[in-house]
Amino acid sequence: MSKLERWQLDQRSGQPLEIKEQLTLARIKAYYEKLDGQVYVSFSGGKDSTVLLDLVRRLYPDVPAVFVDTGLEYPEIREFVKTIPNVTWLKPKIPFTQVIEKYGYPVVSKEVAQKISEIRTTGSDKLRRKRLDGDAAGNGKLAEKWKFLVDAPFKISHKCCWAMKKEPAQRYERETGRAPIVGTMASDSSSRLISYLRHGCNSFEGRVMSTPMAFWLEADVWNYLKTHNVPYSSIYDMGYTRTGCMFCMFGAHLEKVDRFQLMAKTHPKIYKYCMDTLGMCEILAYIRK
Repeated sequence: MSKLERWQLDQRSGQPLEIKEQLTLARIKAYYEKLDGQVYVSFSGGKDSTVLLDLVRRLYPDVPAVFVDTGLEYPEIREFVKTIPNVTWLKPKIPFTQVIEKYGYPVVSKEVAQKISEIRTTGSDKLRRKRLDGDAAGNGKLAEKWKFLVDAPFKISHKCCWAMKKEPAQRYERETGRAPIVGTMASDSSSRLISYLRHGCNSFEGRVMSTPMAFWLEADVWNYLKTHNVPYSSIYDMGYTRTGCMFCMFGAHLEKVDRFQLMAKTHPKIYKYCMDTLGMCEILAYIRK
């Protein structure tokens, strides 16, 4: 059962920035006090988490930020993170090369990659049939347009994000007892929209987590950075709109400006490694055929 209705999200998303700031600060305060200050900011170095960290430290200057150094960040992101005080750097247990060798490549989306992986590897005939044909109501199936990837000559998996980012963060949480504050927004994806409607900004069921900017829009983030004169990574001044892992192919097929072609211009050595050494040239060609 959802905690919130869609109209409530639409109402909050339509508020001016000043109101959104106050709503977000109130949610941060409630979360912090509920957990007696045992919190941290999940900090990627991107614009969203940069705004989040500024908001949190307006209230609580000593809250630590945590950056997962996957080795997949743009150099400009890493250099920016180095300028921020009180940041703990974490490392994944295995590098990306071993992740794609063990699990597979992250292609199309987490949902599509997971369904393809399950079709290929599950020992359950029931789950395989559900992923291929859907349940009685037609839900849970892999979209027809992506079924050709079931026979792709390379591994496909959704587990990259878990191995490279989520596992190190959850390990940090176990070791410190701190709970995360994350800068994700409902407008980012359908899964984040569903999560917000189900849990609201502060969730204390299951994995404890706060997403106090969930009702913000991308325009609000840029407005905040400019209004409050908050420094951000120079990667955004190079034409990039997303600054996640450099080698991630999730969503690449939807882009008007191809992230990898942009990489070829701004980071030619990294592009060559990505295409040739990691074999992504053939992967992308297969997906786009």
